[in-house]
Amino acid sequence: MGKRLLTVLAVIAFLSGVVLSSLGGAADKQEAPATIEIQAKLWSEHTKGPVKFEHKKHQDEYKIKCDSCHHVYKDGKNTWKEGDKVQKCMECHNEPTIKGEKKLSKDKQKLNLKLAFHENCQGCHKDLKKKDKAKYGKIPTTCIKCHTKSKKK
Repeated sequence: MGKRLLTVLAVIAFLSGVVLSSLGGAADKQEAPATIEIQAKLWSEHTKGPVKFEHKKHQDEYKIKCDSCHHVYKDGKNTWKEGDKVQKCMECHNEPTIKGEKKLSKDKQKLNLKLAFHENCQGCHKDLKKKDKAKYGKIPTTCIKCHTKSKKK
């Protein structure tokens, strides 16, 4: 009888530990805001209004995988995985926007925040539109569709 009780208590303790550890992990997980306004101090002058990025919509409705945008490259491969720390884009893409930025070397272009956003967002949108125009025909690929209001000068 004592051995059986000890076994039951051990199982209960183990299961309690599993439940508590999973709850602790959930509490640590950061929730991303539903909408993110993309603007940065690196842009000395905003010629267009900031972009309102619908993070929740891209994640939940469009089923875009997190590592499609979030990345950490090592040896040419994206090693970022869900659950890793999410850094602000400017932590790595910290080259200021300048006139003629597309004439910069490819390495400098990758570090340019404006070019990185445009490459990632516009590139994905254009690829989807090419893949299935009937399904993705209304996906924004021009300035005014994402930068919805002009910045006043």
